[in-house]
Amino acid sequence: MRTLSLVAAGLAAAALLMAQTGNRRVTKNEKSPSADTSVSIGAHKITVEYNAPSARGRQVEGNLIPYGQVWRFGADSATTITTEADVTIGNLKVPKGAHTLYILATEQGWTLIVNQQTGQWGTVYQEAKDLGRVPMQVTKLSAPVETLKITLEPAGGGATLKAQWGSTQAVIAIKAD
Repeated sequence: MRTLSLVAAGLAAAALLMAQTGNRRVTKNEKSPSADTSVSIGAHKITVEYNAPSARGRQVEGNLIPYGQVWRFGADSATTITTEADVTIGNLKVPKGAHTLYILATEQGWTLIVNQQTGQWGTVYQEAKDLGRVPMQVTKLSAPVETLKITLEPAGGGATLKAQWGSTQAVIAIKAD
């Protein structure tokens, strides 16, 4: 019985360290825990995997998310989006498969960057591998959000990717092609 319990505990621990899709290196970080979100558009699943940093008293806008610099859109390993079908994010055509997401923020708004490099640490960014960049709709939140939260939500026949952190909410539409 004890052996069975140890095996079960080992399998549970391994499951926690494995990325949902296998397209992202997962790190165990209590201050920025791994998170994921998924949505289906028709029969096709879309998943975003990331590590969720917390503000912990620090300014988010212009500091943790620096203005005018590419930001890794999370913590630790690069944030990935995996799609089972070709999709359009905003007005950017994105082929099915795994891609890395970055953000370029300014005081006026956020731009989502979809990059073809995958499996890297979040601060490793190669602009030459950008698939494209699309503006996100940014609004101010009435109350600050302590920990970065990325969600994929059904919307009409498609979905929205929503990010909330600090006093900012950024949203972009996704549809299947």
